[in-house]
Amino acid sequence: MKTMKNVELIKLGQKIKFERMKRHFSQEQLAELSGMSVHGLSNVETGKTDIRYTNLLMIAKAFGVKLCEFLDFNL
Repeated sequence: MKTMKNVELIKLGQKIKFERMKRHFSQEQLAELSGMSVHGLSNVETGKTDIRYTNLLMIAKAFGVKLCEFLDFNL
């Protein structure tokens, strides 16, 4: 059974993957920019694991947006 936390992690992972692909970044490139491993980024994108706040900040920076803009799923 999926909990609310799991649903939110999946939505966040989908958002990260969508934005990464929109910018033509490979997982390797985004992992390097965010200080994550490729395996860790893959797990975040699929909603299998949570992400550290600092990594989320670095991903937003790599995408050239403020964190609050990045986390707004209604844009």
